Amino acid sequence: MIRFRAALAAASVLLLAAACGGGQDSSDASGDGPTPVKVSVIPIVDVAPIYLGDQQGFFAEQGLKLELQSAQGGAAIVPAVVSGQVDFGFSNMTSLLIARSKDLPLKVVAPGAGSTGVQGKDFGGVVVKAGSPITSAKDLAGKRVAVNTLNNINDTTVRASIRAAGGDAAKVEFTELAFPDMLAALDKGNVDAVQVVEPFLATAKKDGGRVIASNYVDTAPHLTIAGYFTSQKTAASKPELVKKFAAAMQKSLKYADENPDAVRKILATYTKIDPSLTASLTLPEYPTEVNEASLQTLSELAVQDGLIKQAPDVRDLLP
Repeated sequence: MIRFRAALAAASVLLLAAACGGGQDSSDASGDGPTPVKVSVIPIVDVAPIYLGDQQGFFAEQGLKLELQSAQGGAAIVPAVVSGQVDFGFSNMTSLLIARSKDLPLKVVAPGAGSTGVQGKDFGGVVVKAGSPITSAKDLAGKRVAVNTLNNINDTTVRASIRAAGGDAAKVEFTELAFPDMLAALDKGNVDAVQVVEPFLATAKKDGGRVIASNYVDTAPHLTIAGYFTSQKTAASKPELVKKFAAAMQKSLKYADENPDAVRKILATYTKIDPSLTASLTLPEYPTEVNEASLQTLSELAVQDGLIKQAPDVRDLLP
């Protein structure tokens, strides 16, 4: 949470600087060529649609030329979007809700990834090692659970799983670990359970780990987990750019959802996922619309678990 707050502070400074000056307007490309569009993404399964859409020419159809920039996480993406360094970014919805609660002017323009909605068959879940006495989310009370970022979407949704199973969510102890470090920590007994997403989920299953909760499924039906967003300044000053990007993303998301084999194939071009695992990965859904009800649930959980003091109006964040 400290890192995310620092990022929000940095974003506020960058926003002020952008208001006073401003960088190059990438939507005002000269000549008859395509308009360059800078998009900051994370090299994970969730963003496969934008790479597929670029490959299939969906952005070129809109007169756009994508410039995809890889970032380690949403904490770096939010200030880059707010300051205008990039036109669009990708982030989980809880991070965007926290940012909006801090009055950062963000606007979601397209969904990114969503839960499959199927227990035990989602692309993220809570895993324990073979032989663990933990059999359900209820048993996590009083246990140590690793999440990739404290006070964000994964610990709030794990708490939702615990509550749904009848456990005391206030008694779970969360530890922040990077996804690549989680399974080793679990094996050594440093933590009792880990919340992982693909490809770490497939790796855990391969090594005998057991999924004891599908935290995204437990949180809300067909939870929208992440999305593509821009700044309100960009949305107001470049409406045609936003419209064209959103249209290309809609087509890309639909294509990805209907062509899972293409998704698995393109992962090798931008991730470091072991090719031997791609066939066993559980892919997320790639919805074409944000599930507003699920976003409201995430907002309420953020308040309930103390991430924010007051829930922002989710409609202000949506397209």
